[in-house]
Amino acid sequence: MTNRCLLAALLLLPSALSVAAEDVKAVVARKISADYPSLEAIYRDLHAHPELSFMETRTAALLAQELRTAGYEVTEQVGNTGVVAVLRNGPGPTVMIRGDMDALPMTEKTGLPYAATGTTKTLTGTDSPAMHACAHDMHVTGLIGTARMLMALKDRWSGTLVLIGQPAEEIGAGAVAMLRDGLYTRFPHPDYVLALHVGDAEAGTVRYVSGPTYANVDSLDITVRGVGGHGARPHSTRDPVVLASQIVLALQTIVSRELVPGTPAVVTVGAINGGTKHNIIPDEVKLQLTLRSYDDAVADQLVGSIRRICEHLARAAGVPEDRLPVVAAFGSRTPVTVNDPVLTQRLTAVFREWLPPERVLAGEAATYGEDFSHYSRTPRKVPACIFWIGGSDPAVITAARASGQLLPSNHSPHFAPLPEPTIKTGVTTLTAAALDLLAKK
Repeated sequence: MTNRCLLAALLLLPSALSVAAEDVKAVVARKISADYPSLEAIYRDLHAHPELSFMETRTAALLAQELRTAGYEVTEQVGNTGVVAVLRNGPGPTVMIRGDMDALPMTEKTGLPYAATGTTKTLTGTDSPAMHACAHDMHVTGLIGTARMLMALKDRWSGTLVLIGQPAEEIGAGAVAMLRDGLYTRFPHPDYVLALHVGDAEAGTVRYVSGPTYANVDSLDITVRGVGGHGARPHSTRDPVVLASQIVLALQTIVSRELVPGTPAVVTVGAINGGTKHNIIPDEVKLQLTLRSYDDAVADQLVGSIRRICEHLARAAGVPEDRLPVVAAFGSRTPVTVNDPVLTQRLTAVFREWLPPERVLAGEAATYGEDFSHYSRTPRKVPACIFWIGGSDPAVITAARASGQLLPSNHSPHFAPLPEPTIKTGVTTLTAAALDLLAKK
């Protein structure tokens, strides 16, 4: 080849690569549009039939069937009701994508034609209302759409894809259950772990956070014990109602007076229960707390301070040593979720290539809990990233702002993602991320 021909070929190469890149985006856009009626039908079905934590049998069966139909090797009942689908497609890294499946025990008030009605069973066998108020139905739908897309684009990537339907995220137990059941030993061990979460931002937008993204979550039960008696003779008692009230107020000083100023932390007393009658001083009062932080040492400090305050306030109130408060953890800690900075930067650049750049925005860390954190806290420290997809109707956002009312958000009985832009953005971003991480060398 002459130097002139070689130069011409080199000049044409970026253009050819650009056309190829544009072509795959066009292919994805056309397939998403073609698949959308089916995906919306799946979403509506999932939304109308919510299931609670570790009871997601119908949801898991639907997901497993869809993934088998798409051509994946599927295993069910991993970590109780979890689903694992594997697609081996030549040499390369392994990418795992999670979609969580469970709903919340609450009554839906959206008024949608496909709203959940009636009751469903809890893990203990009781009847409870249920609603997909945290968009896990959207997550499952996005996982199915992405599975179809990446199967159709097998010639565009190389490596192994692992898709999981995770149970029990709402109680922080599903990820651990799947890992204990051999998620990283029975199936290909991931080199990257991805997930999305739908929230109350404008539908079709993407938000990302690098580093700590979701908080440590500790739940504590405190039994404030005293010596009960007649309400007319308080001097003959050690009143646990008064002591519990003092404890609630004293706990508010932990963040303001015991942590370095600016340290993110939350101590919330969510429930206080005690007593039976106007004129009876009870023997005990129960408190329920949630604690949030972004650092394990801070989380430990919060718990230690709460124990100290409860114990010494009780002593100051004259409570006998054998009646001091009992502080007990409710379940295990949901650890802080940390988005790998290098992976997050890489995916952010990908999203800005696939979407209008103004729709890919930096977000803020939230003090929600998310058991996605467990997938990257294993011995091999797998790089992980979870990002947010907006789901709210822009018209609803505008109306809320104009009226000064709050926008329905996750865990609200009125939360209702706008299906089309949310589903399409979810499938597009997960597909784009996987294609980049599994790009042929």
